[in-house]
Amino acid sequence: MKQFFLLSFLLLGGFVFAQNQTWSIDKSHSTVGFSVSHLVITDVDGKFSDYEASLETDSKGVPVKVEAKIKTASINTDNNDRDKHLRSDDFFNSEQFPEMKFVSKSVKNDGKDKYKITGDLTIRDVTKTVTLDVKFNGQTNDPWGNTKSGWFATTKINRFDYNLKWNKTIEAGGLVVGKEVTINLKLQFTLNK
Repeated sequence: MKQFFLLSFLLLGGFVFAQNQTWSIDKSHSTVGFSVSHLVITDVDGKFSDYEASLETDSKGVPVKVEAKIKTASINTDNNDRDKHLRSDDFFNSEQFPEMKFVSKSVKNDGKDKYKITGDLTIRDVTKTVTLDVKFNGQTNDPWGNTKSGWFATTKINRFDYNLKWNKTIEAGGLVVGKEVTINLKLQFTLNK
């Protein structure tokens, strides 16, 4: 009898596990972006062009696990001199720390199609826990038979926490580059077949 229950438990566990779905990022329809204040009076936007991301959802489409790796040298703010500075040791030090990453630890429902995804964000040699505010935008099939899902995620970090240390002040006392960075992720995933 014990063997029957053990076998049933293993089969049921395997069935539940099999219900999870894995998704790969569709980079041609996604944006890994950020915004930070400049001279206190405006915001400068930027993005990263080289990254990987994966998503795992349960049978109801609820996110279970998220992982992402971003190449810091792929930063683009539409200004070559500024991008070169951002790759230097004043900021990302892309040569020594070529990659930043996010690995989720927990997911909480935050309303209809909304989630709080908490995980470890590593930039340079610093890892800190952050929480992404995530909205599920829906799921559909494209004309080529692929299942797609759309997501928007955002969070704010203090760049000084991650040793992005460059710091100049203006006459009025504010920072040339603000300390708070808003991260905005517009992501489309493709269901793995």
